[in-house]
Amino acid sequence: MKKSIGSYPRVRTEGGGRGVVSQAGGVLLVETVRKTGLDQAISAALGPWRKPRAVHDPGKVLLDVALAVALGGDCLADVGMLRAEPAVFGPVASDPTVSRLIDTLAVGGKRALTALRQARAEVRESVWRLAGEAAPDASGQVVVDLDGVLVIAHSEKQDAAATWKKTFGHHPLMGFVDHGRGGSGEPVAALLRPGNAGSNTAADHVEAARLALAQLPKKYRRGRRTLIRTDSGGGTHEFVDWLSARGRWLSYSVGMTIAGAIHQTVLKVPASAWTPAVEPDGEIRDGAWVAELDGDCLKGWPKGMRMIVRKERPHPGAQLRFTDADGMRLTCFATDTKHTPIAELELRHRKRARAEDRIRAARATGLRNLPLHDTAQNQIWLEIVQIALDLLAWLPMLALTGQARRWEPRRLRLRLFSAAAQLVTTGRRRILRLAKHWPWTGVITDALQRLAALPNPG
Repeated sequence: MKKSIGSYPRVRTEGGGRGVVSQAGGVLLVETVRKTGLDQAISAALGPWRKPRAVHDPGKVLLDVALAVALGGDCLADVGMLRAEPAVFGPVASDPTVSRLIDTLAVGGKRALTALRQARAEVRESVWRLAGEAAPDASGQVVVDLDGVLVIAHSEKQDAAATWKKTFGHHPLMGFVDHGRGGSGEPVAALLRPGNAGSNTAADHVEAARLALAQLPKKYRRGRRTLIRTDSGGGTHEFVDWLSARGRWLSYSVGMTIAGAIHQTVLKVPASAWTPAVEPDGEIRDGAWVAELDGDCLKGWPKGMRMIVRKERPHPGAQLRFTDADGMRLTCFATDTKHTPIAELELRHRKRARAEDRIRAARATGLRNLPLHDTAQNQIWLEIVQIALDLLAWLPMLALTGQARRWEPRRLRLRLFSAAAQLVTTGRRRILRLAKHWPWTGVITDALQRLAALPNPG
């Protein structure tokens, strides 16, 4: 009898191999950068920060960090992963050079942030034109979700403080453009705040909304075609007044806290006023009903605002809150959308839950922690995280189809970016030969062909 040596084959390892490229699937991100013109835009934006005799372009340095984050890195030193593969990523700056650039941009403050944000906005408009029917504005409306994120800090960092969940860290306010059921989403705002920042601070929501609108094409920066969606943190008089101000006229769907006059009005809603809630496929949602409120609870709010409440049987094990009634979980939101059935409006607001998926993707893409000490440095890091998330959203939008269009960052890394390849040099050409047996080689090559078919920027 042969003696078993375990469940896996024994493989001898040794160094010195040549012609093999790890993370070869990262060429998808490199081609996305090239075809969208993001490299040119970032380089032009950071031109004022390039020293006369500098070897490395600040735009290339910053993009290298963003690519490392998109591939799974979570600190500046992870750019070394790109430095090891010059055939794919080109020359990469040393760790001290990267660190000095971040410090320089942090000193640049608002001027540096504005330059980066304007470059991203220009490229975003171009990407949406390239995407055509796959773009988030293909339906004629853009949906922006605002939500707070708790980022834990394990050391003393500037502005780190105790959070409302009794943890310690920061509380950024993020904004994401919703791509709908067929896609993911892309970041359009990241406002770094101390850990003790309030969840319903109106000034912060206004600033995050301004940042988000500035990232959209100009025609969506005002008017009903842009919908701002928030949880109850955005349900304040100041924020709703700002959204509905004359000349801005944005559409909104904001959660409301059930208290005071709203709670009393909900308790008086007659049984005949409740309408069954619906699912995305049009079927009736089991155990859920919606109703529209009127009366005193609307006093003091902007004219034309509608307030809609939903009651639903809580999930098994869920605890009822003090404001719930008759064993039903109560939630409420406000909107200015007219001539639409309340069941459709409630379904639209419920889709705000997709923002939680975007936050999960952001945590997996550099937002698990803020690796630097100073607030100004970490704000630059947030911009880098947004660039990485942009690339992870633009690549599927421009080059992937079917289920792959909806893959989140972790799955993209596992199936596509981690693929290895053999580097072959013939004449002046360099060719990456992906493993034939890799299950997703076809997805990679098809995506590269779609990117190659796009027009070159400029």
